[in-house]
Amino acid sequence: MSLHDDAVLVLKSYEDQEALRQAYLDHLQAHPDGMWKACEAGHITASALVIDPGHGRVLLTLHKKLRMWLQMGGHCEPQDSTLEAAALREATEESGITGLTLLPGGPVRLDRHPIPPPCHCHFDVQYTVLAPVGAVQEISDESLDLRWFAYDEVADVADDSVVRLLDATRARL
Repeated sequence: MSLHDDAVLVLKSYEDQEALRQAYLDHLQAHPDGMWKACEAGHITASALVIDPGHGRVLLTLHKKLRMWLQMGGHCEPQDSTLEAAALREATEESGITGLTLLPGGPVRLDRHPIPPPCHCHFDVQYTVLAPVGAVQEISDESLDLRWFAYDEVADVADDSVVRLLDATRARL
């Protein structure tokens, strides 16, 4: 099964955000290359919020280009067999934490947002990953900083999309 086919199956089984979910499916139907960065009409991305529920905190990255505190995530790569694999790979690469595990139940949220040209938007499929006990983060080349924030601190440092992702994650927990 291709990554494109996996994305369609994942989105068809996602039960929230109906209008946005349909926009993702319509995009993939219209753009066979809609999984890849080269698709200038927009492309699917995979992200993951790294959480430590035992300590009530999340790990955010200070994104190098955007200079914003965000969840880990980014573009799908040819070696990614599934959206879950892409989200887990991105979270592991950007956090430096080994042993992350996906929160069961598939994507937590969808978030479509504009990006600078030549592309027009990211169709982000957002997951949550659980950090193992004693996790130690390591800053990657894509980040200016990594920092743990208590759940109640996230709204003070991150934008609304991260707050919505955290709220949806906490509701699922």
